[in-house]
Amino acid sequence: MMRLYSGTTCPYSHRCRIVLFEKGMDFEVIDVDLQNKSEDVAAINPYNKVPVLVERDLILYEANIINEYIDERFPHPQLMPPDPVLRGRTRLFLHRFEQELYSHVDVIEQGVAKTADKSRIAIRDNLTQLSQILTKQKFLLGDEFSMLDVAIAPLLWRLDRYGIQMSKDAAPMMKYAERIFSRQGFIDALTSPERAMRK
Repeated sequence: MMRLYSGTTCPYSHRCRIVLFEKGMDFEVIDVDLQNKSEDVAAINPYNKVPVLVERDLILYEANIINEYIDERFPHPQLMPPDPVLRGRTRLFLHRFEQELYSHVDVIEQGVAKTADKSRIAIRDNLTQLSQILTKQKFLLGDEFSMLDVAIAPLLWRLDRYGIQMSKDAAPMMKYAERIFSRQGFIDALTSPERAMRK
């Protein structure tokens, strides 16, 4: 059985939990207290960070690597596109999400007011740009839920927590967010502390 070492409020762990629940497979989630990590995490990940996936002799860390492995290992429903060109574009988008969205999350969570405000604006502006894609299609890659939607969902869920106010121009993004939040896989993947982030 796969075991996922997961932070209960960690957006990267949240991504992996979404994929596991979307696949509807047997796995065990081991909750890790991010403020007081056990030595187990340091023993299996040299960076002492979550998420970490353990399956027999295999140990993987980094959310995108974990999620691609799960998708290849359990191909239904497929979250990465089967076409190599589209798959390449998806990987590029995932890389851009790390650079243009999630790098700012780390700044906001560290809590230095001036830099955090710049990061909030950067996330807001990037999401507003992405919103244009969603005027014509249901999900980021078209009509099918994909790894891109998995990657962005935890950030959208945490907008209030991060103090990010979206403008009216981002209305398609906010409608899209509600579509994702209503998916059973997303609902099942939420931890109690994550549920408490939105009332």
